Amino acid sequence: MIFRLAHSEARQRACDAIAQAPENYVVTIKPPTRSLDQNAALWALLTEFSERLEWPVNGAMVRMTPEEWKDVLTAAFRQETARLAMGLNGGVVMLGSRTSKMDKRTFSELLDFAQSVAAERIV
Repeated sequence: MIFRLAHSEARQRACDAIAQAPENYVVTIKPPTRSLDQNAALWALLTEFSERLEWPVNGAMVRMTPEEWKDVLTAAFRQETARLAMGLNGGVVMLGSRTSKMDKRTFSELLDFAQSVAAERIV
């Protein structure tokens, strides 16, 4: 069960569920993740990047997919501190952040960052 602690009744239901839970069950309290509106805004922006900009990939200027732009922008937002692993066939795999795991505040900061990059690059 997931409870959104939006009001006192929801909090009480969560407490009741905890009191009735079997032994060894686990409870996690965390901030909410990104909203659907935030997600939609980011994907609209990523689509603009993919339609308007070319970027160097393997030494050639290409148009990247929105998903690839998400990887590039998320890495830049994280100060490009992502870890690199050797691929199974000798290539390189970036071990990056998952935006789906970001809380609303962090995702909002990512969206602001992406919008500022878009403004700088006239996207």
